[in-house]
Amino acid sequence: MTALPIAVDAMGGDRAPKEIVRGARQAMEAGIPVVLVGRRGDLPIVDGIEVIDASEVIEMHDDPAQGVRRKKDSSLVRAAEAVRDGRAAAMVSAGNTGATMASALLRMGRIKGVSRPAIATPGGTPTVLLDAGANAECQPEWLVQFAQMGTVFARHRFAIDEPKIGLLSIGEESSKGNTLVKETHERLMSAPGVRFVGNVEGRDIMTSAVDVVVTDGFTGNVVLKTLEGGLQAIASALLGAFASAPEYKEPADALLPALLPLYETLDPDTYGGAMLLGVDGVCIISHGSSGARAIVNAIRVGREMVDADLVGKLRAAVTRD
Repeated sequence: MTALPIAVDAMGGDRAPKEIVRGARQAMEAGIPVVLVGRRGDLPIVDGIEVIDASEVIEMHDDPAQGVRRKKDSSLVRAAEAVRDGRAAAMVSAGNTGATMASALLRMGRIKGVSRPAIATPGGTPTVLLDAGANAECQPEWLVQFAQMGTVFARHRFAIDEPKIGLLSIGEESSKGNTLVKETHERLMSAPGVRFVGNVEGRDIMTSAVDVVVTDGFTGNVVLKTLEGGLQAIASALLGAFASAPEYKEPADALLPALLPLYETLDPDTYGGAMLLGVDGVCIISHGSSGARAIVNAIRVGREMVDADLVGKLRAAVTRD
C-alpha cells in the first residue's frame, strides 16, 4: 500500500511559504510523501506536490481558540482535518503554536483516557522535556500521564529501552518542591510503566542522568526558552572570541570542526520540532522561525512516529492503570 502523505501547513511560520515548500520538496526527494495545505495562489512552484486548498491563515498574533473556530478554512484546520479524515498520516506546522494545538485537539480529538495533551521536546542530550507549554497549570494526575507518554515517546523517538523519568523540582529530595511536585512525586513512585528516578533539577536536563523530565507547561516553557537563549549566547560568545583578534584565527579554524557536531546536537532544527502527545493523531509543532532544514526533519519525525504506531502505543500506556 502507498503510505499516506504528511500534511504540511504551508502558510505557518515566519518564513512561510517559501521555506516550508522548500522543506517539503526536500522531504519528497528523500522519499517521504507530502501534501501541502494552504492558499495555492500564494505558494511558490510546488513541483508536483499535492496541495489541499485552504483560503485562510491563522496568524501568529491571532487568539488560538478563536482563530480555529472562526477560520474554519485555515491551513491549520484543514491539515488537522486531513489527518482526522485519513487523507494524511500526520500534520506539521511552524505556525501559531496555540492554534496548532487547538486544531489538533478539536479536529483529531484526545486519545481516550488522556486528561490533557502535552508538548514533548528534546531539551538536551537529548532529554525529552514535557510539558513544554501546552498546560500552564497542571494537576498531579496529568503529570503522571505526561511521564507515561514521555516514556513511550523517548523509547520510540530516541530508541531508549527503559527511559529514566525525572520530576523537575528545586531539589532532589522528595520533600522539596511545591504542592504539585510533592503530590506528583508520590504518585509517580507507583505509576505503571514508568521508571521513576525521583526529583531532578534544571542542571540535570542537559545531562544523561535522566531521559525524560516532567513538569507543568509554564515551567517547561520557561526552561526551554532559557536553554535556547543560553545556548545562543554561548555560541555567539565563542564566535565573537574567535574573531576578536587575528592570532585566534588559526586555533579557531582547528577547533570549529570539533565544535560543529556539538552545535548540531543542540540545534533545535536538528529535531524538526516538538510533538503534541495525547491527541489522536501525530502532530509535530515546529519553531516559528523554521527553515527548510527544520521542516524536512519535522516531516521525517512525523513519518517515523506514524510508522512506529506511536499513537497506538500511547493509547495503551495511559489506559493501563
